[in-house]
Amino acid sequence: MNLKESYFVFDKKQVNNIIDGMGLGDFSQATIRDIQTLARQIEEQTGEEVIHLEMGVPGLQPSEIALKAEMEALRNGCATIYPPNGGIPRVKKAAAEFVKAFINVDISAEGCVPTTGSMQGTFATFLALRHAFDGSEKDTVLLIQPGFPVQTAQCDVIGIKHEALDIYSFRGKALTDKLEELVAKGNICAIVYSNPNNPSWVCFTEEELQGIGQIATKHDVIILEDLAYFAMDFRRDLSHPYAPPYQATVARYTDNYVLWISASKAFSYAGQRCGVTCISDKLFHRTFEPLSEKFGVPAFGDFFVGRLMYTLSSGTTHSVQHAMSALMEAAVSGKYNFLDDVKEYGRRAKFMKDVLLQNGFYLVYDNDMGAPLADGFYFTVQYPGMTDLQLTRELMAYGITVYPLDTMGSTQQGVRICTSFFRREQESLFTERIKQFHKDHGC
Repeated sequence: MNLKESYFVFDKKQVNNIIDGMGLGDFSQATIRDIQTLARQIEEQTGEEVIHLEMGVPGLQPSEIALKAEMEALRNGCATIYPPNGGIPRVKKAAAEFVKAFINVDISAEGCVPTTGSMQGTFATFLALRHAFDGSEKDTVLLIQPGFPVQTAQCDVIGIKHEALDIYSFRGKALTDKLEELVAKGNICAIVYSNPNNPSWVCFTEEELQGIGQIATKHDVIILEDLAYFAMDFRRDLSHPYAPPYQATVARYTDNYVLWISASKAFSYAGQRCGVTCISDKLFHRTFEPLSEKFGVPAFGDFFVGRLMYTLSSGTTHSVQHAMSALMEAAVSGKYNFLDDVKEYGRRAKFMKDVLLQNGFYLVYDNDMGAPLADGFYFTVQYPGMTDLQLTRELMAYGITVYPLDTMGSTQQGVRICTSFFRREQESLFTERIKQFHKDHGC
């Protein structure tokens, strides 16, 4: 069938002209926001609705708890006062209690530092490592991938070396054996990963995390654990404070860690840009000679707060710290089950997976240590006979935007599907377009 004759296909020539006009080439260098901008242009110029599956932005309404707390803080005059670089006492205390309640790890409030989203937390942490290990052979960050491409970009901007390991062929003992091999070279200062993983949604097991923790302690490597999708492994109910099961974490197996907790996904509060960087007590007080020599601040935590947060932004927006505090306080007290709302992402994922798998697509990262993946915020798929870049471009002619794994450090061909913007009223349209895609491309 000629693609132009397909009822559900946009004018392919017009779509290609829009793509070429943005100068994105084959998409191998395109960012997520490039794809989003392109999708908006396609909508504007074709007059047709695009189904946005490319952008990992929460699509749910935030809790009134956060809104009321922030408005009250503003009414009480917080907008006229600079917040402390290390965060207001309320949010630091709330974060430490939240970590205890849902991760079952003890951490001091002083090490819980609010940041302008987890992205500022990751940037500041990479920057701290760059200076703390200056002159050391440990000059490289190891990123467990696929992963959030911005973190690689942050390393490039800062000028810290990085290596990558795709977990596709390395799980369980194979993962820890491979990490041991890479870390034993002596150049790795930190290991970075998200759990659940963006984009594959695999979740490290306790055994894997224990192995990673042991490697961190043995080789004096700092583990940077991105918990952007906190407790969103919906196969287990992680929503009850001070009761197992808890969010899986490396923090139970080593003292060399930093945790990044975000308000964006689990709390649906992305627009206000707030996260908390939780630095272990040991690392917070650990001294580094380069920090002392260059900045007169030898302790990692003091440098993070007093030099980095100060020079980056002089702290985090005052009012949003009260919102974050209120959310964590309500969750810890049991008054607010923060996972009830975000389970909607799992429902959306199951629906889209079923449609895609029934129409020739297959899952790329297709299991989690032999168990089915959780249905959640992301999943990965591919269509036979195409590269991920080809599939990304081809789906645009059907009014569906996705993000190629090629740009996320994966060695596999496929695309990331994000469930956040997918609406229930789009289900029939999505089904029709995917069916037509398969009809046009299937063997």
